[in-house]
Amino acid sequence: MPSPQRARAQASAISSGKAVPEAEAAPSSRLRALFDGPRLSPGQRRIAQYLIEHITEAAFLSITDLADRAGVSQPSVTRFATAVGFSGYPALRERLQSIALSTLASAPDAAEEARPNELQAAVDSEIDNLENLRRDFADPERVIEIGRALSQSTPLTVLGLRISGSLAEYFAYAARRIHPDVRLVTRGGSVAYDALLQSREAGGTWVLAFSMPRHAHETLTALRVAKRAGLRVALITDLALGPLADEADVAFASGTGARLVFDSYAAPVVMSAALLQAMTDADPERTQARLDEYEQGAEQHAFFLKD
Repeated sequence: MPSPQRARAQASAISSGKAVPEAEAAPSSRLRALFDGPRLSPGQRRIAQYLIEHITEAAFLSITDLADRAGVSQPSVTRFATAVGFSGYPALRERLQSIALSTLASAPDAAEEARPNELQAAVDSEIDNLENLRRDFADPERVIEIGRALSQSTPLTVLGLRISGSLAEYFAYAARRIHPDVRLVTRGGSVAYDALLQSREAGGTWVLAFSMPRHAHETLTALRVAKRAGLRVALITDLALGPLADEADVAFASGTGARLVFDSYAAPVVMSAALLQAMTDADPERTQARLDEYEQGAEQHAFFLKD
């Protein structure tokens, strides 16, 4: 009788075929696609992030108001519009308004719905993040490719500093069930540098890093150390733009819930589980052997309660 984990690994393998496209990508995904190509300055990234987070309101702002809201100068907004491929701010605003209007048109009539309380609003925000992630998964090829690469990296280093450590611990705990050598790094500074350099010397080729708000300088430094050592970097974070994403070979942007005092991480956890699934699919024989061995040990030593 296969274990529940092994059964799920067999039953939910990711198909490499492209799914039927969704009717329309989420507004945040469309904006990231619009802004992700050019290399933007820090001020321009601030404008992009403001537009992503406030599209239904920001699309109708004057250039003066947008500059004030984003904390930049009016010329910076003009240069931003040019950098992302438009003749000027009016042309960019026209595109933003079409995205905002399509969002409003597809939204339920607010008058027909009761105003949610703060906890419900927090859940709604996470549902939006998961919907965006679902649309990103319409083509799973990139997840499959990186899952295969992580599976083949021995050792595989998983990095998460400060609040991101809990996500790294979750991934590393699960990855050890299916991968022979997973090294978890949750301390920054020279400790992280030593671990990254030793991983590369031992034959590792990839590091999977997590970075959630507030983004730490030591995470950025660790990614640069990893790159200089010859490791490739896959990053799970909340921003597709910025210095951390610039250092990564591949970045998976998954929104975080920011309605409560402390952020919630529904979408990054699902993103992590998707990469774990892709790792199991990359080497099914090793996955089966390791899960069987783990289940035997768990049974022998009574790790778990009988449900």
